[in-house]
Amino acid sequence: MGKYVAILKDKKQGELTKELLNSHVKHLQNLTANKKLFICGPFKDNDKAMQILICDAIEEAINLVESDPFIKEGYYATYEVNELIEANENNNWLIEIPQTKENLAN
Repeated sequence: MGKYVAILKDKKQGELTKELLNSHVKHLQNLTANKKLFICGPFKDNDKAMQILICDAIEEAINLVESDPFIKEGYYATYEVNELIEANENNNWLIEIPQTKENLAN
């Protein structure tokens, strides 16, 4: 299982209805019940939102994002999904992984 960060972008300001909001919340509740949602919420800029999903593969994460009523109904015009490589003290903040080593200047 990995964590995938979805950024929902380009919100259609002024187009949110109660029905759409309720459908979106039901979607989030379903993700939570199925242990697929780690955290979510809008950004303060009021144009984007974020979801961190727990999935087996990026294709699953994309399918979950595309099934969100906010995306299906075009409330957010675009999105992107990327796998997160979680850095923490348990993995020494990723200092020893190949990606970090490749990024180091010689």
